[in-house]
Amino acid sequence: MEEKGKARSEERWKGAISNLTEMASNVDSLQKLLLKKAVFVDEETFLKASLSSEQARTIKVLEQRVETLEKELDAAISAAARARAEKRQAEAAQKATELHAHEITRELENTTKVFELHMEELRAKQEEISKHDNDIKLLEAIIQTLGGKESRSTND
Repeated sequence: MEEKGKARSEERWKGAISNLTEMASNVDSLQKLLLKKAVFVDEETFLKASLSSEQARTIKVLEQRVETLEKELDAAISAAARARAEKRQAEAAQKATELHAHEITRELENTTKVFELHMEELRAKQEEISKHDNDIKLLEAIIQTLGGKESRSTND
């Protein structure tokens, strides 16, 4: 394990040294090119060129910032559109739920009314049964009374 780590480390150092050597060569080439092609100007011209160069860099940075802000704005617009769509879906779901709840409430009210009607019908039947029961008891009492008189008449 340590040997692999050392080997990798050595490879990295060799790569870094190779990169540095190449960079040194590039700097030498650039220096030679500048000495051959360099244009010497007066200080005022140099300052104007420097100012123009600085302005160009500033413009480039600002353009990049504008592009970044445009991308962020597009992302925000897309997010807002998604949020609006989700809100509409949530509102539709809420409305459907409210309608369902209203329907269930209406069904419960109807069931309650039907139950009340059945209860009234049962009470009426109960009263009728109670009335018939009283009539039966009265008839039984009459029968017993009449039956008792007949047995006494036959005994006398």
